[in-house]
Amino acid sequence: MRGGDMRGTLDRGVRGHAPDSLKAVLRIAAFGGVYANPYALTAVLADAAARGCEKSYCLGDLGGFGAECDAIWPLLARHGVRCIAGNYDVAIGRGDADCGCGYTSERDNHFAQVMYDHTLASTSREFAAWMAQLPATERVDLGGVDVLMVHGSPLAINDFLWESLSDDELRVRLDAIDGGRPDVLLCTHTGIAWQRTVDTTLIVNVGAVGRPQNDGRTDVWYAVLEVDAATECTPAVVRAQLHPVAYDWRAQAASMRAVGLPEPFVETIETGWWTTCLEAVPPRERSRGRYHVYRDAMPSPATLADGAGWADAPAVPHDGLPVVSLFGTPLFPARLWIYTNFDCNLACGYCVVASSPAARPRRIAADRFCALVDEAVAEGFTELYLTGGEPFAHPDIEALVRYAAQRLPTVVLTNAMLFTGRRRAVLASLAALPKLTLQSSVDGSSAEFHDAWRGAGSFDRAMDGLSYARELGLPLRVAMTQTPENRDDVPALRAVLERIGIAGDAFAVRPLVARGLAADVAVDGDGGTAMAVSDAVMVPELTITTDGAHWHPVGADRETSPDFLVAEGDVPLAEAKRLIVQRFLELRQADGTLPDAFHCAI
Repeated sequence: MRGGDMRGTLDRGVRGHAPDSLKAVLRIAAFGGVYANPYALTAVLADAAARGCEKSYCLGDLGGFGAECDAIWPLLARHGVRCIAGNYDVAIGRGDADCGCGYTSERDNHFAQVMYDHTLASTSREFAAWMAQLPATERVDLGGVDVLMVHGSPLAINDFLWESLSDDELRVRLDAIDGGRPDVLLCTHTGIAWQRTVDTTLIVNVGAVGRPQNDGRTDVWYAVLEVDAATECTPAVVRAQLHPVAYDWRAQAASMRAVGLPEPFVETIETGWWTTCLEAVPPRERSRGRYHVYRDAMPSPATLADGAGWADAPAVPHDGLPVVSLFGTPLFPARLWIYTNFDCNLACGYCVVASSPAARPRRIAADRFCALVDEAVAEGFTELYLTGGEPFAHPDIEALVRYAAQRLPTVVLTNAMLFTGRRRAVLASLAALPKLTLQSSVDGSSAEFHDAWRGAGSFDRAMDGLSYARELGLPLRVAMTQTPENRDDVPALRAVLERIGIAGDAFAVRPLVARGLAADVAVDGDGGTAMAVSDAVMVPELTITTDGAHWHPVGADRETSPDFLVAEGDVPLAEAKRLIVQRFLELRQADGTLPDAFHCAI
């Protein structure tokens, strides 16, 4: 459980253990990851006192990240804070060569080493000697509640207890405790506060005092543990409260700059977003942050140029930080796809979403559509692609397109066969929208090729529709799906399209994909011509349907591509983006590779 000031969020009864000198203490503060931030520590200790905490515990890592490690010791002494050792304290106390943080990534370890070298050099030997004698754990009885405090986990001082760990993974840690499981386990090390009950143990990660917790806020976090003491008739009841604390972060940033610490570290203090040591963070937690991948892990645009697609993604701007957000890069373009509907006047034999006249219509409601467009603007999407089915079969298509194209560059994918009668007038009314483009599919230079997959008469009607759209002055793009029948017809089709003004980058060829109605077509490598695709090998392009959010438009049919479904229902775009990033990171974590581009856009 995470979020704002979480008070009284978890009540539970626990039987007491033998009392000791802390029997009368019913409210304590617990914090960790001070990271040489005396300004935050001062604010946290004041907040704890204001909340009536009778004692404060620090779970280690007094140095690192900040500039003023020696300023921490007098604050701890003045306020009578009891401390256990973190990995940083052990390393500084012994004069080790590195922090022993537990990172496995070369990039993470590079930044960890920069901070450790500064801390080791700037910490007095007296303070280091004091750190060296700190205990590894603390176990106390708090009003009849058995509380165990560790830095990382019961397994190791640098073990990360992330919120995304399963209950079974947490049970492994609990079962490693000498003396049996406690009623409450307090830990830190990850820098992100959370709490959860596993069986009969309340686990509380108290967060970190020294830097924000990657949520875009400059606040830092700590925990208050409150106990209604056990009596002869009733068990003790314990509550954990996670509190954000505002502090003078400008002073911390200034002190870091004054000693020449790298700007990415200062950036975290000033913005609340982590810019270093990212690869140790699990996908779920990392996806909540602004930055997701180290810049030097990103492929260049040239690397993606040979992918099965087109529609160039912008280059990643260099802002001086070592990390980037996935969104808005070649690995997650800022392009939103919306399926307006799934019913279609055609039943193309290779349709990746199995559209046809008999398909379940799944027409998006106008209010939902407009809300999506507004969210797209707010979330930083730079272009919209409206597809189907056949979008011009949607009864409200004029209003939908007008609303979209007045706010973002909008491309409507159409088979161009319905521009007669009322729809002819609809297209004419939309032609003046400066941000509107039509994209169509033509699969050969003649009906011989095009109609083989799309049905008799479809070529002539499509060409008539495109010619009318050109007369209206609409920008046009055309994609050809390569099939066994038309693979040698590309030059001829290019010439036909040039005669109606569709040339250069406005024309592209895409492969046949083994999805939807073409799911059973033999794939390339097995003697066939279709391309097998999955989220593991495709760059995501967030796609919204009435069923939910999907990884990519080629897998937007829930029935035939359930593996591409990211979230069901009307999920907000911000959450859909986060889920895309999380899945991307999970897939990359599995094999260490980055996916290829496959764009349906031109």
